[in-house]
Amino acid sequence: MKVKQEVLKIKAPKRGFFVITDKVLSTIDISDINIGVLNLFLKHTSASLTINENASPDVRVDMEEISSSLIPDGYNYHHSLEGTDDMPAHFKSSMFGVSITIPITNGRLNLGTWQGIYLNEHRNYPTTREIVLTAFGM
Repeated sequence: MKVKQEVLKIKAPKRGFFVITDKVLSTIDISDINIGVLNLFLKHTSASLTINENASPDVRVDMEEISSSLIPDGYNYHHSLEGTDDMPAHFKSSMFGVSITIPITNGRLNLGTWQGIYLNEHRNYPTTREIVLTAFGM
């Protein structure tokens, strides 16, 4: 069994949904894993990870618009220590999740044709995010 772990540090340029598949693959080498999994764990409570369509930038724009209309900034939330986007960012983080696991087959992520890994930044003023990448396999 092979086990590898790396940390990807990344700062989104703004609030929104960003395809990071290439950044993940340039951070951890999975080429020698024939059968396994890659787990990604985001160490933050105001951003999230997801897998979605990776070709059309319109999907990323719509994802931000839909999530912000469902969980708007500025509502009278009890928790607002860091601004009007604070509690909505925490909720979106829980809604989308901070961890994903992807199969590895023959040294490659076994994603669908149009699937990509997203970092979803839910704050108006992004900070550097850390994603722990752990690959297990044979």
